[in-house]
Amino acid sequence: MNYTNFNFSDLFFLVGNLSTLPERILIFSLITVIVIDLSNKGKNTTLLYQISLISMLIGVVALLCQWGIQFFLISFENSRISNFSYIFRFLLLTCSILSVLLSIDYIRCSKMASAEFPFFILTAGSGGMVLCWADDLATLYVALELSSLSSCFLSGHTKRDIRSNEATTKFILMGGASSSLLLYGFSLLYGISGGQLQLDKIASELPFSQYFTVIYIAVAFITVGMAFKLSLVPFHQWTPDVYEGSPIPVVAFFSVTSKVAAPALFTRLFGLTFPYLSNEWHIVVGLLATSSMILGNLIAITQISMKRMLAYPSISQIGYILIGVLAADPENGYASMITYTSIYILMNLGTFARITSFGLRTGTDNIRDYAGLYMKDPVLTFSPVLRSPSLGGIPPPSGFFGKLYLFWHGWKAGSYPSVLVALVTSVISIYYYLKIIKLMFTGKNGSSDAPTTSIQNSLVSPSISISKSSIEIAMIIRALASILSGILIDPIIGITRNTLF
Repeated sequence: MNYTNFNFSDLFFLVGNLSTLPERILIFSLITVIVIDLSNKGKNTTLLYQISLISMLIGVVALLCQWGIQFFLISFENSRISNFSYIFRFLLLTCSILSVLLSIDYIRCSKMASAEFPFFILTAGSGGMVLCWADDLATLYVALELSSLSSCFLSGHTKRDIRSNEATTKFILMGGASSSLLLYGFSLLYGISGGQLQLDKIASELPFSQYFTVIYIAVAFITVGMAFKLSLVPFHQWTPDVYEGSPIPVVAFFSVTSKVAAPALFTRLFGLTFPYLSNEWHIVVGLLATSSMILGNLIAITQISMKRMLAYPSISQIGYILIGVLAADPENGYASMITYTSIYILMNLGTFARITSFGLRTGTDNIRDYAGLYMKDPVLTFSPVLRSPSLGGIPPPSGFFGKLYLFWHGWKAGSYPSVLVALVTSVISIYYYLKIIKLMFTGKNGSSDAPTTSIQNSLVSPSISISKSSIEIAMIIRALASILSGILIDPIIGITRNTLF
């Protein structure tokens, strides 16, 4: 039997048909989680998390294999393959895995419903992954709503907490408003393009359309809808309240997946659909990014809640990331944006691992309660000492190199006002990050001199002992990973360069 013709053509056909294999794995896993939870009546909760983690790890392996095979096949044809969808799907899977690992002890100790958390994590992750490669308006909108609604339900996971219920209400109201604006913009594009749904076909029809006013109205509605999703100023009001009312592992999941899925959607939507209006939307996005960096960092200084304090820097961080979107060029693609996003994921998840551990032991997220933490728990203090300077952009951690590369490309692209504002606001952010570190080493907590491990969260059952080893190990791993990513930043940049569509 002759296998010569099978090696390349059939293999390419097979890989092409299985392009959505990682998403299919996640969907099969969430169905399995539901069936097992119903059959066991919520008894074997550990098995549900194991299934979720194993399925996401299999999804990572499948995605990397597909990426490698595609690169191997394309190399024989002397053509180029865009790494955009592969990189963002890999980042989303990484965020989901780390978020589930972070939540296991928290969910177990707080006696919350166990099956719903991995189910909605898998659903939101699969929806976000579809956003990274979808090329038509209908698929983009359905995937966006799948991810948004799952995130909304996650914010109300602690049903007995009135703040969580309030966060869910605000999330679903603001999410519904932004989705309606986005959908109206999509409908205008569908009409003026002659009934086209594919992004490339819409882009080819728009320059010949006579309805220029309608085109600008559609761009305005889509921009406002995306600004809500990205939490850009002045459409950011819902973000601090949702962060404060949601469980800490849910906030950790929000803080990283929103910085991956939403910029991926924004980049594909505007980069593919409006290339002829790049000057116009670049100006608008530059203004939104600049205002987000200024307001996010200034208001963060005044916060007394740790979760609200991290909500406002997340608004400014999306402003930094948008500088990389505006700085895209044929040679480097979106390398600066993707490089900084990948570094930010490690930094931010490590920070929330610290807050999760502290919240389980004390039942509070007040910044003043971190006073004197070094004397009570040196390991818990070790993580922010390494990671907070990285978030602020202080060398030598990886955050400095990520911001340096991002700002340098923004400057070369001509985004001078945005880069100057980013530099100033980065210096401002150093103040409130170092203020927490100073409080841990020099502050005195007059409320109690007892070790923090003896204080229980109000949501935690007294009969359940809090295991801190897994969270502390996770904090150390992520702290070291954030440093190593700075040392290995050149290979990361090389991988992310070919990311234009």
